[in-house]
Amino acid sequence: MNIYEEYQKKLVTAQEAVKLVKNGDWVDYSKCCSFPEDLDAALAARKDELKDVNVRNAISMKPIQVVEQDPEQKAFTYNLWHCSGIDRKYIDQGRAFFSPMIFRNCGSYYQRGFAAVNVAMITVSPMDRHGYFSFGLTNSCTQEILDAAEHIILEVNPHMPVVFGMECDHIHISEVDYVVESDKKLGIAPSGTATQIDKKIAENIFPYLYDGITLQLGIGGMPNILGELIADSDLKDIGMHTELMSDGYLKLYQSGKITNKKKRLHRGKGVFSICTGSTELYEFLDHNIDILSAPMRYVNDPEVIRQLDHFVSINGCISMDLYGQICSETSGTRHISGTGGQLDFVTGAYAAEHGQAFLAMPSTFVDKQGKIHSRILAKYTDGDIITTPRTQAPTIVTEFGTAQLSGLTTWQRAEAIISIAHPDFRDDLIQAAEKQKIWRKSNQR
Repeated sequence: MNIYEEYQKKLVTAQEAVKLVKNGDWVDYSKCCSFPEDLDAALAARKDELKDVNVRNAISMKPIQVVEQDPEQKAFTYNLWHCSGIDRKYIDQGRAFFSPMIFRNCGSYYQRGFAAVNVAMITVSPMDRHGYFSFGLTNSCTQEILDAAEHIILEVNPHMPVVFGMECDHIHISEVDYVVESDKKLGIAPSGTATQIDKKIAENIFPYLYDGITLQLGIGGMPNILGELIADSDLKDIGMHTELMSDGYLKLYQSGKITNKKKRLHRGKGVFSICTGSTELYEFLDHNIDILSAPMRYVNDPEVIRQLDHFVSINGCISMDLYGQICSETSGTRHISGTGGQLDFVTGAYAAEHGQAFLAMPSTFVDKQGKIHSRILAKYTDGDIITTPRTQAPTIVTEFGTAQLSGLTTWQRAEAIISIAHPDFRDDLIQAAEKQKIWRKSNQR
């Protein structure tokens, strides 16, 4: 096979490629930076000739044209494994639907036939001299998607970095139906400005960190601030094993804090599954032999995480109650995010020798009317989805301190949780705990 002739034979316009999609099909865009922007626009242009087409994606980083151009959903239904800010707006408007899952299991849904794929469309890096395209920033469960697909269309983009993987990180020209070329900039995820509360939460976590830990960070202002604290500290020989690589890690690499030298598993290599962040981060990953991508079924497997001694997992959450139940997905019935890998890493960190898991949140939030509400609730009653059950609740962090919950009785939990609530709400929470029979008379009363 002459790979260049094969490439030219399969090279078509986006408009020609999307003709593969027919009524009733399931189309998969994979996740994050794999989003095929030109193919999405071409598919959306067919809205008047298609019906009942389901499109599946996760963590949208740019407006999705099959949603934008078909507001009444006459042709397309948009479905999500996990949500970004854009996706949250779509769900609020009734223009997108969430699929509950734990990230380590996502690939198995494709393998077991629970998630059909008629046409897969993904963005990849340009073909190399052997005929291979790198999946780049999104390993995740891309291979499982492609294995399940009846047809595969690649959107080749020179801005997608070549990222080395331990497995399931590339596809050959012989395996695809069509190739489309695009020069669109990849979606970025600005880290945003950290608040004073974010900084205080990061400062509360920092004393638990030490030389040689392997670190998993979620995304947001607080993890980025924590990355800055570590970068400016005396800590050394940090390792990376994370489902999502963000700019917080870039600071740690640039400061020399991440060496991966102390990791028992994949010594000398940072490991991630998906990446969202700045263009600078994407350029840093291009052909970087020091970093490996891996499938989500591997990165998020608690048994794999267990093998990483001194593993520290830090993720965000939305709210919790006095029993230690933790919600990281909804506010009442309003959808915000998703389970993602939170439970994977809470489970794995507990199993790892010297492992620690932290779930962090501000103690309060302000609604649209300017009223302040506690994120620590007496009990859940409004449809909030429980992400981490009370039986696995790790250390919870707010700007008022930390509360380690493993092994505590209900009254001990109530005391610990109330101690990190905003002071303005503590008396009400104590009264609720007394009513719920989980409060012991003590010197804290």
